[in-house]
Amino acid sequence: MLELLWETLDSTISTMTTVFLMLFLTGLMTEMGVFQRVSYLARPLASISYLPAVSASTFVVSLGSALAANTMIARMKEEGHLSERQTFLCAIMNSVPVYFRELFTYQLAFVVPVLGLFVGGAYAVVSISTGLIKLLLVIILGRAYLSRESTVAVELIVPEPPKSIMDASKKSLRGQSRLFLRIASLYFFMTLLVLYLSQEGILQSLNALPLAQNFGVPPETVAPLAIYVASPKAGITLLGPMIQNGSITEVKALTVLMLGSLFMLPVFSIRSLMPNYTGVFGVKMGLSLVVVSTGISVLVRLMVLVALLVATG
Repeated sequence: MLELLWETLDSTISTMTTVFLMLFLTGLMTEMGVFQRVSYLARPLASISYLPAVSASTFVVSLGSALAANTMIARMKEEGHLSERQTFLCAIMNSVPVYFRELFTYQLAFVVPVLGLFVGGAYAVVSISTGLIKLLLVIILGRAYLSRESTVAVELIVPEPPKSIMDASKKSLRGQSRLFLRIASLYFFMTLLVLYLSQEGILQSLNALPLAQNFGVPPETVAPLAIYVASPKAGITLLGPMIQNGSITEVKALTVLMLGSLFMLPVFSIRSLMPNYTGVFGVKMGLSLVVVSTGISVLVRLMVLVALLVATG
């Protein structure tokens, strides 16, 4: 148990150091009015979804770091500038840019060269489609549950930039202290829970192998499937040569990837998204974000898997 606590503490210190710096820097840039100057890039998106103008700023920030964007949203909610619904939809929207960033840094740079144009390209399209569906969901829910006036509500209360960077730094530190302590404590306990579940073998019990034969997965792909659930990059690396030497068809390879994703995504969400979201937004909203975000990703892959099975059945 002591070893588990030390591992949790080590993970918390490492991650929370980044969170503290992100909170401070985003708070500083907010006080200096930096984000207000670049928010016009995403303002049409915020406008069409009836989200506050600040969501355009955080969307731009999430192109570089979703964590930094979410801490901005959490701070605005903490100060009473955003409602629960606005915060929830802003957080979902902040999860979208990663899909487009990974198109260049992961899909085109790694997946397509390893799996080939057809399988790798289809895998990339599925990933991008997930991001687009999330964006569409934000627009639909925003227009259904938010008023048109909320688009400008937060923009009106954004403070004037202070005269000096020292003033901005002091305001940033004062604004982030309580939020940071809440994030750090929640992250610690959620990380401890995840590590405990992993140590007890509960997460590992989410095994895709017993169901593999029901989906017509060839026996030789069982190893790549199992490895993919634990490490997508390793599974893709093993699957690539099998496609190239003809031991598995491209459609079967895509079936393996979609089936593996159904088990990999929930495990990834529990290990990574749950501590981050609950730490930043609290347990209730954090878990809701994890369920919705993961549910959309799983649903897209399930639909593709069913389509593949129907096409090859």
